[in-house]
Parts: sequence; structure tokens; C-alpha cells
Amino acid sequence: MQSHLPSIALIALLGAASLAAQPAAKSEAPASFTDALTQGKVSINARLRYEFVDQDAVADAEALTARLRLGYTTRLYKGFQAMIEGEAVTPLINDYFDGTGTNSAGRAVIADPEVYNLNQAWVAYTFEKTKGTLGRQKIILDNARFIGDVGWRQNDQTFDAFVVQDKSFEKTTLTYAYLDHVNRIFDNETGPAAASSQPDWDSDSHVINASYAGFPIGTLTGYAYLLDFNADGLGTAGALGASSQTYGLSLAGTPALTKDIKGTYRLEYATQSDYGDNPVSYDADYYLAELGLVAKGNTLAAGYEVLGSDNGLVGFKTPIATLHAHNGWADVFLATPAAGLTDTYVKYGTTLPGKVNLLAFYHFFGTEEGPSQIGQEFDVMATYKVTKELSLTAKAAKYWSDEAVVPGVASNADRTKFWLQADYTF
Repeated sequence: MQSHLPSIALIALLGAASLAAQPAAKSEAPASFTDALTQGKVSINARLRYEFVDQDAVADAEALTARLRLGYTTRLYKGFQAMIEGEAVTPLINDYFDGTGTNSAGRAVIADPEVYNLNQAWVAYTFEKTKGTLGRQKIILDNARFIGDVGWRQNDQTFDAFVVQDKSFEKTTLTYAYLDHVNRIFDNETGPAAASSQPDWDSDSHVINASYAGFPIGTLTGYAYLLDFNADGLGTAGALGASSQTYGLSLAGTPALTKDIKGTYRLEYATQSDYGDNPVSYDADYYLAELGLVAKGNTLAAGYEVLGSDNGLVGFKTPIATLHAHNGWADVFLATPAAGLTDTYVKYGTTLPGKVNLLAFYHFFGTEEGPSQIGQEFDVMATYKVTKELSLTAKAAKYWSDEAVVPGVASNADRTKFWLQADYTF
């Protein structure tokens, strides 16, 4: 196994910086470049999580993982700013398969491998209402359905990229990003097996997103995502097959219906086809309609989402999305089935006594080409904010199905997942 000493040293240095830095008052501009560099902001994120998976046809999986991120962001000086962040993910109980081929392959997957890496490192320049950022960074667009950071997993998905965002026009945000490399959630440095089975992706991709929030009914967003990927080792076919061009439009808002009641909605359509070095030619569409009500701290909504298919052979792809946030927390459909996927769902959110936030989903899954129902899932999560910095989460997901096999799905087995988590952010 490759030595982690360089990464550990990096994290140690960042920790030393956190002890030494004394941020200046935010209202004062730094007097010099040295002040901007030394009077920056330290960020600390620590997470301890227990996860249990009971899945048919494989052994149960159990994980206790600890994550520590230490970052340092300089103050803005003559338009320039920089940030560096190190990350360590350590399994304390590792009776699980981490998805890379390096441990407990007979158990259910918990996609949190041991990781010691440079999570973010970027330099930014801001001129008036335009900001350009170069380096390793998080990118989250809209609801992360297409571009996200996979924030639920212990290791972020980040991008080696150049991003320009402009807000010069009133209520308008224009974003362009060139993606040179995708740092996926699996560790590329844990050995030959891991590096070949779940590698990071080289990229020659262009991301364009434009939104306008000036309409009374909501925000209109248009986007074009031209994604071209490649990878070394056994991951090559997956990277090439994920290359796609997607063009879409969404309208979302929370209009007031009465004094005490608001409506909530999201309407979206996108069309997708192969792009770049993808060896397979296909066309597929995406649809989403979600309607709901918000009243006195309660939210109730129902939605219908379709990730389409090209004649039952290739499904609509979302390879760099925050997938856990969509189509069920049991993560059965991280890849769209070849026959496509339909998701009819109801969600409810409220605040319980003691300021505990509750969110629950019920999903009915089907395919666009083939069975109208392939599974059901119930998800529930409770979150309690102990202090401004510390929060506690309990979360569960249960998926079941009468369909033993669904083409294009790694496993359609029944499964139950449970999490207990503590987050500290400073």
C-alpha cells in the first residue's frame, strides 16, 4: 500500500495553520499581501458515522468511519483569494466492501474507502460581479441532479477545473466550467486493484448553466453539459460510456398562495445523446414534475421523474451528479437501468418538538421500457442541531422488490440501510 505520509503531513500543516491564524475584522481590507495570506479563515469539518447494510444475497456490512477536513482560505486581496483543504477518511470498523476491490468483497457496499488526499486547492480572482476560479474545487449546480459533490459520502467528488461565474445582470447567474479531471469518491491511491476498478476520470468537458430569478413565478434555468471522459485501467469502459451531451430547461419556485400557505414546484425537461469518445450512439430524454405545499413549517410534495431510454438499450445518464439525493437513499439506482427509470414519489418534511427536523420519502420505481413497477422504497431522516457547529443525524432507507433482475442495475436485491452521524463544522 502506498504511503500516506505526504497527505498526513499536509493535514498536519493545515492544523498548525488553524492554531496560528488570527482572522482580522471582516470590515477591514488587508493592508498587504502578507496580511491577506496570514489573516485568513480556518475551516474544520469533522464527521463520525456509523452505517449498517442488510442486503439479500450478500453478507451484512457494518462501518464506523471518521472524516476530518482542515482548510484555510486567504482573505480577498486586490481581487485575489486562495484556498487549500486536506482530508482524511479512516475506517474504525471496516466490515464492508468499499467499492474499490480492496476489502471484504463478499459484503454489501459502503462506498467510503480509506482516503488521505488534497480535497481542494484553488485560486480565484473577482472583478466586480465576475469571479474566476482555477484548481481543485467543489461544483454544485441547481439541485445537483447533473453536477454535484456527492456530499453524503465521506469523500467528496471534486473537479480540477476552471470556473467562471458572472452576476453582472440583475437576478441572473451565468456559469461556465471547463472540467479537466473528476476526482471521484473512491480512493485512486490505495493500490493497483483500487486504481483500476474505480479510477478518477480524465475529462475534456464543458459545463454551461444560466439562470434568471426575475420572474414572479420562479427561477428559469437553461443548461448545456458536454461531458467527455476517459480513464485508465478497468474503469475505462465506464468512463467512455458516461460521455454525453445534455441540454435542458427547468422552472422552479415557491409562489405564495395565501397569507400562510405557499406552493412549491419544479418542472424540468432535458434531452441527451452520446458525446466525445462514447462508443455507443443513443438518444434519451429526462422529465420531472414536482408540486407541493408549504404551511406552518410543514412541506408536502409529490413528484414524477423519468430518466428515459433509447429503445430499452441505453438509459439517460447522470455520471457526475450527487446521486444519493435522488431516486432513493438505498442507492439502488446509482446507474440508470438500460430500460430507463421512472420514480413516482411523495415527500414530507416537518419540525418535531425539540427542534428535530424530519424528512421522509416514499418511492414507487418502474422502467420506461418494460415493467411499470420494479420496486418500492421508504426513506426517513431526523436531524437535530445541538449547537451552531454540531449536528446529529439518524437516517434509514428500506428498498424491496418482486423483480429479481432489472437489466442495467447492478443488484435489485431487497436491502435496509441505517445511519447514525455526528457533524462538527467550524
